[in-house]
Amino acid sequence: MSELITPDLVSLDRDLGGDKETVIGQLAALVQRTGRAEQLDGLLADAIARENKTATGIPGGIAIPHCRSAAVTEPTLVMARLAEGVDFGAKDGPADILFFIAAPEGADQTHLKLLAKLARSLMKKDFVAALRAARSEQEVVRIVDDALGLSPAPEGGEAPAAGAAGSTAAAAVPASVQSRSGDAQPAAPAPAEGAGGHAGRRIVAVTACPTGIAHTYMAADGLTYAAEEMGVDLQVETQGSAGFTKLDPATIAAADAVIFATDVDVRDRSRFAGKPYVASPVKRGIDEPKVMIEEALANAANPNAKRVQGAAGGASDEAASEGGREGWGTRIRKAVMTGVSYMIPFVAAGGLLIALGFMIAGADIANVADDILGASTLWNLGDATLTAYLGAVLFKMGSLAIGLLVPALAGYIAYGLADRPGIAPGFAAGLVANFMDAGFLGGIVGGLLAGLAAYWLSQPKLPRWLGSLMPVVIIPVLATLFSCGLLLVVLGGPIALFMAWLTGVLAGMTGASALALGAILGFMMGFDLGGPINKVAYLFATAGLGAATAANTAPQEIMAAVIAAGMVPPLGLALASLVAKRYFTVAEQQNGKAAWLLGASFISEGAIPFAAADPLRVLPSTMVGGAVAGAISLSSGALSPAPHGGVWILPLIGNPLMFLLSVVVGTVVTAAVVVALKHVGGAHGRVADATRSSEDAAAVPTTA
Repeated sequence: MSELITPDLVSLDRDLGGDKETVIGQLAALVQRTGRAEQLDGLLADAIARENKTATGIPGGIAIPHCRSAAVTEPTLVMARLAEGVDFGAKDGPADILFFIAAPEGADQTHLKLLAKLARSLMKKDFVAALRAARSEQEVVRIVDDALGLSPAPEGGEAPAAGAAGSTAAAAVPASVQSRSGDAQPAAPAPAEGAGGHAGRRIVAVTACPTGIAHTYMAADGLTYAAEEMGVDLQVETQGSAGFTKLDPATIAAADAVIFATDVDVRDRSRFAGKPYVASPVKRGIDEPKVMIEEALANAANPNAKRVQGAAGGASDEAASEGGREGWGTRIRKAVMTGVSYMIPFVAAGGLLIALGFMIAGADIANVADDILGASTLWNLGDATLTAYLGAVLFKMGSLAIGLLVPALAGYIAYGLADRPGIAPGFAAGLVANFMDAGFLGGIVGGLLAGLAAYWLSQPKLPRWLGSLMPVVIIPVLATLFSCGLLLVVLGGPIALFMAWLTGVLAGMTGASALALGAILGFMMGFDLGGPINKVAYLFATAGLGAATAANTAPQEIMAAVIAAGMVPPLGLALASLVAKRYFTVAEQQNGKAAWLLGASFISEGAIPFAAADPLRVLPSTMVGGAVAGAISLSSGALSPAPHGGVWILPLIGNPLMFLLSVVVGTVVTAAVVVALKHVGGAHGRVADATRSSEDAAAVPTTA
């Protein structure tokens, strides 16, 4: 097995830059210089993208930037002891001890376990102290190898002395962690009986992070060490890259509460159904393990505390904000976004089938499809032509599919709030909204009513014989009665009147009013790049698409404007990162290459990496560019019978030249505005040389 770390991969007491992007760039360059990465740009882009997901600084002046990357050829550790600390997002201040972990996409389990073991070692004070006291690169390598159990055995076969400087072989990993990780280390001493006043209390925990290399195992150790100090019996399941073993069902059943310290979905979450829980980002398990345990114990003693729902990975099983709780505003927003995400495939399938029907048989097929299908079959066309019959079939399939838009939206909004018990009442409320012509607004209202009703009905603690009937009979019936009844009797009528008025206003828009509408919709598409405001504009366009006819093309014109505006943010930033490279890091330039395809495919989220790094300059530029594109498209009469696809649906677009012109102009405007804002703000001053060019790797000495 190749060495994870060598003296050439150690940098001691050097100034590697004043911000984390610069430092990561220098460390990534060192990986490439030692022949362990084929491409600096790819490795750096992956490392920065991982850093943007969750800060890698941890208490004690330590940071562990890490990633998996196709550019890495063999698992590698780079250790740096900085002359001056750099902020990596830890609460207690800058970090001066850094380990950069670079793993290949297909790293083997042996290497992944060693990387996880290193992350654990950084939770031990003696290991960190030894690194700070090390006098040479060779000594650092020995300390790390001792911690990983890779040091060659001395003559006579004796193990390294426990007291050797930097050795952590005797610093035990808790049994509750090592039993699930495959690390053969002795168990830590049991705490004194009654320690911390929590003797006899039992908690289970799950830790997981996107990469599954560092934070997963560090959070596990942080929670376990804290539990031992408090006298709590805590068992951890680490769902990391090194593989995991599920907690014993008997252990889960005996637990008083559950801790989820995760940044990704918990695998098979339903195993913990009914248990009170605390859920927070994985980093909180490192920063505040005692606080999380106290919260879990408090929830265990609280009969009204939230409990894990019965379905795994449901949308209601969100990772809570710091402190373990989310406000209802956040939960409702996430539920609406869940509904929209599940609804889009219905819209895409239905809209494209309708568009194909129009292509084959002309726009008038919308008026005669039912008559043709009622009088003709494939084997007996009667008075219809084969082209008209096939067009009618495609149009009818598409219109039926797009008719599920509102029920799917409502059903999955309810699912986002109440998990599976909310689906049936949500779909029923969506069908009522369709029946009353309340449109997508009615679907949103109905889905929220159904989801909230199902959620509240699931909260009371009931006898087992009655509890088993709740999710399949009682909750669906009562939540349907509540949500559908309110829509039919009270809310549906006013919503339908509003939608009818809005449709009439839009159908009559021409000239300056169309220009204004296009600008507003484009502004919304660029506002939050796939977020709630963006999705409202998209819903507004798709909801009316099924009502388009040869005489009323306004819904298709609105759809074209929304698509054009949604393509602009990624394309504009891709252009800016190409023509003004000095304002963008290497990672952003790599994102720019991908953004060309994402923008061309109408995926606004392609601009998110740029916005996350510099929102005050990027978002204004995407809003302005989107507004320009939307205004040009809508005022010029470009139309789209399809709800998605970007340039790939160009053959279906009406007035395609003006549609393309609107996209091009919006792209140029976005690029010009963002470059101007970065220039005025001096953004080029913060873009590190090490993140722009591999030539700066020569500035990093391999030895002291």
